[in-house]
Parts: sequence; structure tokens; C-alpha cells
Amino acid sequence: MMILARQLKQLANNAPEGIRYVPSDDNITDVRCEIDGPVGTPYEGGVFKMKLILTSDFPNAPPKGFFTTKIFHPNIAPSGDICVNTLKKDWKPEHTLSHVLQVIRCLLIVPFPESSLNDDAGKLFMESYDEYARKARLMTSIHAMPKTTISSSTTTTSTSAPGPLSSSTSTLSLSSSSSSSSSSSSSPPLQSDSSTEQASVENSINDESGNKLGKASATVSGPTSSTSSSNCSSSSSSSKENGTTETVTGKKAAFAPADKDGGAAKKKSLKRL
Repeated sequence: MMILARQLKQLANNAPEGIRYVPSDDNITDVRCEIDGPVGTPYEGGVFKMKLILTSDFPNAPPKGFFTTKIFHPNIAPSGDICVNTLKKDWKPEHTLSHVLQVIRCLLIVPFPESSLNDDAGKLFMESYDEYARKARLMTSIHAMPKTTISSSTTTTSTSAPGPLSSSTSTLSLSSSSSSSSSSSSSPPLQSDSSTEQASVENSINDESGNKLGKASATVSGPTSSTSSSNCSSSSSSSKENGTTETVTGKKAAFAPADKDGGAAKKKSLKRL
């Protein structure tokens, strides 16, 4: 157990390239890891989960390796069993877990179709590598491509966004309605002020025009006032010069005949003619 604990610590602190150790507190003899698909292979871009099951005789007995992610490979059975000489006849107690994982990852780069566990993959690899690579890439894209967390966070953001937006929208609508109501309530005093001001202007104009009209009418008929009496007296004096007398009674004017002497003089002049 001391050897196993030391190797697990080394694997956690200094794992080989393209390999990640996934610690588990349930059972330390079930070593779980993730292997990145090597660049330039049909497994590029994929992340393959696998495990090494250690027996009680470890390190004297080799571990058993399994892929838990589906993969199309000549040396990996459809059930996930791994066939590699290091885990069988070439096993040595000096082999560490890091060494075993490196060998398995190299198996993804250089398969051994002569000792295949997947006959279809081994046969296709020997007959048409292009067809084998196409199918291996297809299986990788379906089962081994990591799911991005960006889309889930975007979904969470878009789902939670309508709440603040709708509330802000309602706030805007409420503020706009309150502003419109306040403007509508404040508009009548403005209209009354303007109408009052307009009415006062019209009254002043009417007063001025009424005074002018009153003065003009007072010259002709005139109401009973001091201005009209002076106008009437001046018009009366002018009428006396023409031999007629204008009598003002209220708003109507009556003309009286001239004196008798003037009339007799006119009769004598007519007789001469």
C-alpha cells in the first residue's frame, strides 16, 4: 500500500503529457484517468476516460486496463478491455502507473492490428487505413468530444436575463406613464394662464377701442357726460353760426327754426326777386 500511495501522489503531482489523474476517495485501487487524443491521429480532440484496476498483488501482478469511453481501435475491445503487452507478458514490478498510462496513450498513436481485440477495427486498419481513420474520427466526435460549458452558461444567462429586463421595462413604462400623467395634470394651469392673459389683453384692447368708439360717438350723439356736453356745446355754437340751433336731448338731436327777424329779412329779399 505504501508503494501504491507513493505512485498515486506522483501521478497527481506530475502526470505524463496528455494524461490527467482523477482522484477518488471511494477506492484507491480503482485508478481513474483521462487521456487526450494524440495530435495527428483519428482521436485528436477527444478526451477518453479509462481506469486501471489494481489487484491485491500489485505491483507484483499487472493492473487491468479498461476504456470507459467508447473508442474504435484494434487493440481495445468494444467492452473497453485493453490489450497491450506491458499489461501481460512484458509486465515488471518496476513499472509504475505513470509508465503504464504512457504506454496506453502511445497505443492510440501506433496500434498493433496483429493482436487485435476489435476484429473489425484491425481488419479495416490493414485493408484501408483511410476508412479506418474515418470511422475512428466519427466515433471520437460522437463519444469523446468534451462538452463545452460556454453554451450552458450562455443558456443560464439568457434564461435569467428576462427578469431584470422585464422589471426595467415595467419601470420605464411606469415612469413614462407617470411623467405623461404629470404633464397632463400640469398642462391645464398653463392653458388657463395663457387664456387669462389673452382675455386680459383682449379686455384692454376692447377698453381702448371702446374708449375711442365712445369718444367718437360722443362727438355725434354722446352720452350724458362732461366730455359730451363740451362737444355738444361746440357743435351747438357752430350750428348757431349757420342760423340753426342744435338741441341735444339724450342721444337724439332736434333742430329748431331760427329767430323771426332773420325769417322776415329772408322774406323781403324773396319779394324783391
